[in-house]
Amino acid sequence: MPRLLLIQPPVQDFYDTDIRLQPIGLYYLKAAVQKYLPEFEVTVRDFHHGWGRKTIPLPRELRYLKPFYQCPDAGPFSTFHQYYHFGAPFDRIISEALREKPDIIGISSLFSPYYRVVLTLAALLKQAIGCPILVGGSHVSCAPEMMLGDTNVDFIIRGEGERPLVEFLKAWQQGLDLACVPNLGYKKGQELFFNAMAPNYPLSELPIPDLPDNDTGRYLYNGKPITFVLTSRGCPLQCTFCSVRLTFGSLYRRRTAEDVLAEIDHRYSQGFRVFDFEDDNLTFDREEIKHLCRLLLERFHGRDIQLLAMNGISYASLDAETLRLMKQAGFTHLNLALVSCRQEILSAVGRTHRVEQFAEVVTTAAETGFAMVAYLILGLPGDNLENMIESLLTLARLPVLIGVSIFYLTPGTIIAETFAPMMPTEIFLSRSTAMAIETDGVRRRDLYTLFIAARIINFLKGQEFIGQNQSLDQLLADAAGKDQRTRLGMEILRRLLAERKLYAATNNGQQVVGEFDPELFMQLWMKLDWLTTQAGTRITVRDS
Repeated sequence: MPRLLLIQPPVQDFYDTDIRLQPIGLYYLKAAVQKYLPEFEVTVRDFHHGWGRKTIPLPRELRYLKPFYQCPDAGPFSTFHQYYHFGAPFDRIISEALREKPDIIGISSLFSPYYRVVLTLAALLKQAIGCPILVGGSHVSCAPEMMLGDTNVDFIIRGEGERPLVEFLKAWQQGLDLACVPNLGYKKGQELFFNAMAPNYPLSELPIPDLPDNDTGRYLYNGKPITFVLTSRGCPLQCTFCSVRLTFGSLYRRRTAEDVLAEIDHRYSQGFRVFDFEDDNLTFDREEIKHLCRLLLERFHGRDIQLLAMNGISYASLDAETLRLMKQAGFTHLNLALVSCRQEILSAVGRTHRVEQFAEVVTTAAETGFAMVAYLILGLPGDNLENMIESLLTLARLPVLIGVSIFYLTPGTIIAETFAPMMPTEIFLSRSTAMAIETDGVRRRDLYTLFIAARIINFLKGQEFIGQNQSLDQLLADAAGKDQRTRLGMEILRRLLAERKLYAATNNGQQVVGEFDPELFMQLWMKLDWLTTQAGTRITVRDS
């Protein structure tokens, strides 16, 4: 029986996402292979989640960040400091892989800035085991020549992987011509070949992900077992900064609500209680999401279940009825993809959303009982500091937390075509933490300052007090009776407003954060008369 080993590799960065790490795509691949090629033994190994972290040296390409991420900071407005390897050490991965005795190994390469980890792992596996190495995932779809051109990568798969993987394994096992395998990249000598793209299996024919029976204790959300669900694939939008179309295409395809319910019901019987919908367009078809919510409500009413959509929901497809049904069905939080509060910026990046609709949706969602995070992208080409400040002010006044991503180029995106071709080093910098892209009038120090400003606003949004209105002066005066984090945050904020200096809380006392621009911060702060907390109460910053 031929053995296929599918690997989720570690990542290396300043921080890691505590959740959303279940390798659901690999489990989809496993299920498809076992359905169509049952003679294969398929094992999925997650070498990212659950292995801890280890501090590693800051890469040479990121040393320009040292003045920004200067020291460890225990304060609530801290950013980053150490650079880490999140996941199993390479030697442990090799020893575990050797025990599996694979005939072929597949490695997931989802995120462009971590491609070096994938290629390092491919080299070590090739040296230790010598079997063919296949790489797939979103980054491969964005940069196929880069990945296939590596000497230790034998094959790549672009786009959705289920049908191409099955067809490839069939051809590989039987010695057939690889030219007939859709989406496949392969080599003949030093020459690279990329087969034509073709549709995947219909969603109705794809089996649900084949999760191991003991998976319920590994991935947790607030202490409860969490798993991931996809109701659709494909994105009809053309956002210039997004590469999802390269993997899933532009044709929107949706599973039936009944199929999704059956999967959730099955996972519930396995012990999962939290379900995160990872769709890019969960609510794109408004009638279908309402139908699914009604089915979920009927099946799970009164039972222990929580529904999330942490990948972000488009507010353009939300209305009062949809929000009400989602809340009744078990959704508790909304992650809203805002990008910018300026209509001209949205239009420039290909988003058709109406900005004025956002506040309407947030107001309705707050009344319905949702906790919300709204995500901005700071530093988009063509944007300016005035617009970014206005976006932060708009969100400050709404009952949402502010999620900030600093713009980075992703290979294969429409917006990347307006820049010079991306070199490997630039792809390595394709991460928010790198603050790599500076534009006319917007420097790295500006992005860093506004990122911290959002953290300060979020800190205030998390404050609880009696009544519907409280002044900032009173909150500062009452801080002595609060918990340590609140006391520290209020002290640092008080000093910032009084001294025009931001302080980091270090083991050696409070130290000035040198790259923070207090003048830019005060431009924002002087325009902020009041803000709204997550609970919907108001903090008056200054009398109007």
